[in-house]
Amino acid sequence: METLETVTASLDGAVGTITVNRPEVRNALSKTVLSEIGAVLDAWEDDGAVSAVVFTGAGEKAFVAGADIGQLAGYDLAYGLAAQMQKLFDRVEEYPKPTIAAINGVTMGGGLELAMSCDIRIAADGAKMGLPEATLGVLPGAGGTQRLTRLVGTGRAVEMILTSRALTAAEAERYGLVTAVVPREELAATAAATAATILSKGPLAVRLGKLVIRQGAETDQKTGLLLERLAQTLLYTTEDKAEGAAAFLAKRRPEFVGR
Repeated sequence: METLETVTASLDGAVGTITVNRPEVRNALSKTVLSEIGAVLDAWEDDGAVSAVVFTGAGEKAFVAGADIGQLAGYDLAYGLAAQMQKLFDRVEEYPKPTIAAINGVTMGGGLELAMSCDIRIAADGAKMGLPEATLGVLPGAGGTQRLTRLVGTGRAVEMILTSRALTAAEAERYGLVTAVVPREELAATAAATAATILSKGPLAVRLGKLVIRQGAETDQKTGLLLERLAQTLLYTTEDKAEGAAAFLAKRRPEFVGR
C-alpha cells in the first residue's frame, strides 16, 4: 500500500480500521482523504487477512466534521459531475466486507454521509451529527438526501436537511440513524466486539445477507423475496451450511471456511 498522509490503516486480527487523521481540522474530508480511503479499500478488498472494516476519526472531538470547506470555493460543474465523494461512499456501501462506523465525535455533512454508507453505526454518547450543507448554499451531495431518507424517513430527513439541525447521539439512536450509543471510552471496544460477532457467523451468509438486504431495499417486496430465496438456495449448497448445522447438533463452535 502506498504511503498515506491523511488516514491511517491498522489491522487487529481480522478487523481493519481506517482512521481519518486530520484532527487539526476535525478530520475534514479533503480530496486526498477520499483518495487514500479508496486506496485502503482497494488493498483490503482481496486481502484474506481483512474480514471487516471500521471507520473512525482521530482525536477526541470529531469523527469527520464534513468536507474540507477550504476546498469548496474551487468546486465547479466538472467537480460536481465527477462526484468523487458520492462514488466513494457508494463503494463503501457496496463493499463485500462488513463495515462499521465508530462515530467518536462531531459528524457533519460528508462525515455523516460516510457513516450512513456503512452497514452499522455506533456512536459515542457525546457525538453530534447532521447535514448542514444548506447553510453553505448547497445540498448533501454524497448520498445524504437518499440514505438519510431511507434510514429515518422522509419527514425527518426533510426537516434535518432544510433546517441543518444537528442531532444528539440519543436523538440519532431514537431516529434509527445509529444502532447504539455507548460511553466514549467504550466505543472502540464496542465496534471491535460487533465486528467479532459478525465474523463468528458464516462468511457467505454475511456477504449474501448484506447484498440481499441492500438490493432488496431498492426494489419491491416481491423482487426482494426472490433475491432472498435465491441467496438461501445458494447457501444450502455450501460447506458452511453443512458445518453450521453439524456444529449446532454437536453443540460446538462452527469452523466456517467460506465455501
